[in-house]
Amino acid sequence: MRILIKNAYILTMDKKLSKFKGNISINEDEIEKISTNEIEGVFDETLDAEGKVAMPGFVQPHIHLCQTLFRGLADDMELLDWLKYRIWPLEGAHDEESIYYSAKLGLSELIKSGTTSIVDMETVHHTDNAIQAIYESGIRALTGKVMMDYGSDVPESLMENRHNSVSESIGLLKKWHGKDGGRIEYAFAPRFVVSCSEDLLLEVARFSKDYGVKVHTHASENRGEIEFVEQDRGMTNIAYLRKMGLLNENLILAHCIWLYDEEIKFIKESKAKIVHCPSSNLKLASGIAKIPELLSLGIDIGLSSDGPPCSNNLDAFMEMRLSSLMQKVRLGPKTMDCSKALYLATMGGAKVMGKAKEIGSLEEGKKADIILLDLNKVYNAPSFKENIESQIVFSGKSENVDTTIVNGKILMKDRKLLYMQEDDIIRNCNKAIERVWNRAGI
Repeated sequence: MRILIKNAYILTMDKKLSKFKGNISINEDEIEKISTNEIEGVFDETLDAEGKVAMPGFVQPHIHLCQTLFRGLADDMELLDWLKYRIWPLEGAHDEESIYYSAKLGLSELIKSGTTSIVDMETVHHTDNAIQAIYESGIRALTGKVMMDYGSDVPESLMENRHNSVSESIGLLKKWHGKDGGRIEYAFAPRFVVSCSEDLLLEVARFSKDYGVKVHTHASENRGEIEFVEQDRGMTNIAYLRKMGLLNENLILAHCIWLYDEEIKFIKESKAKIVHCPSSNLKLASGIAKIPELLSLGIDIGLSSDGPPCSNNLDAFMEMRLSSLMQKVRLGPKTMDCSKALYLATMGGAKVMGKAKEIGSLEEGKKADIILLDLNKVYNAPSFKENIESQIVFSGKSENVDTTIVNGKILMKDRKLLYMQEDDIIRNCNKAIERVWNRAGI
């Protein structure tokens, strides 16, 4: 299928941060041509983007689709209590249908707010159903079943046998990794050191290398977490992951707020990736990650909203705005300008996923993951192209997203989802949370 986007103001997010009015042609799943001149040819669909901005879709490399169903049910708590008293009991109470619709709900929100690629961490059970929802949605995803086989606070409903955890993960990998021409990929997802045995982490390191896939985990999010790891494992969090053989370019670390200088050095040397989650870090009172300092060292960092129970939304616009504002409080008004926030939300996330050559910017030959923004709103006005980045980061909202294209397929047009029924998803989620809440016994 060939698609023409014409008359758009194009924000490429390439190395030159090029922006100009022009046209984009898409052939199957790739950007065929970007030009300031008219693009001739026969197209199956033409999108007139006059007055709209075309830019790369947002990349969110730390999401929990299984938790979308729990939005608003775990407020005003710090991380470890949040997990112990709400999230773990609720995750353990999921059934096949509830996790499917939880994922559908999150995917709907992501697509409607311009996110085209995610790194997703599911829960212990029913991951196949969540990945099925991802497959049907059309979004680009790196996803995996969470792994948990250790800890006195882990409920029986989530506690796994190490052998079964690894075996099920490999089974899911073999079924889904590379699906739909590589649109869906699999990652091993040990939750964090607190809930994983040493033997499990060693096996994850071995199988990640054997299968050539990424590992997605949480690290150094909360002071109570790092204190536990130091007492339980006898060394700092990142140093321990390094000892396990996990610290390498295929490791994705969510949060990394409380890092020692030595740990930062280890991350830099290993080329491991970091994901910054501003809303989550603020709402759980976890702290403020030193993102400008980490970026200055050349560490690859992406931006994400985490799960709806700790951010209450999956909106990349919210995360861009907060990522800039929270650093200005620390380091002054010139810190983390809007261009840097946009970078984290696009190319930064692409680098975390290991896909900088495929997504994250609008360039010929890259995947056609494109969003069209309508900034002609009272909360964006006046429309003046000199401040386009500011309009997006500081006054942009998910409602600005008019069209979402992933892999050359239009998933939303004129703010209407084309492959998911919102009313049906909301209705099923409303029914599902009733039985999950009751089953959790909270």
